[in-house]
Amino acid sequence: MLTATMICGLLVVIGLLVIRFSSKAPDLPDVIVLPSGEKATAFTQGPDWYAIVTNENQILIFDRTSGALRQTVDLK
Repeated sequence: MLTATMICGLLVVIGLLVIRFSSKAPDLPDVIVLPSGEKATAFTQGPDWYAIVTNENQILIFDRTSGALRQTVDLK
């Protein structure tokens, strides 16, 4: 009985992972223009923005629709 329960539980977890990761991928910007000399080290996004972490320890936050730079955050 315990073996059957464990197998069913494993199948449910695998099914949920497949359903979750097979959903539509988020829309990524076609082109991201960074200031000269900057290189991207990380990327994240929200519903109406996306952010790039640069090699100069800055976070650049861009507007998703216009691509305009919204905010720059310096990391220490």
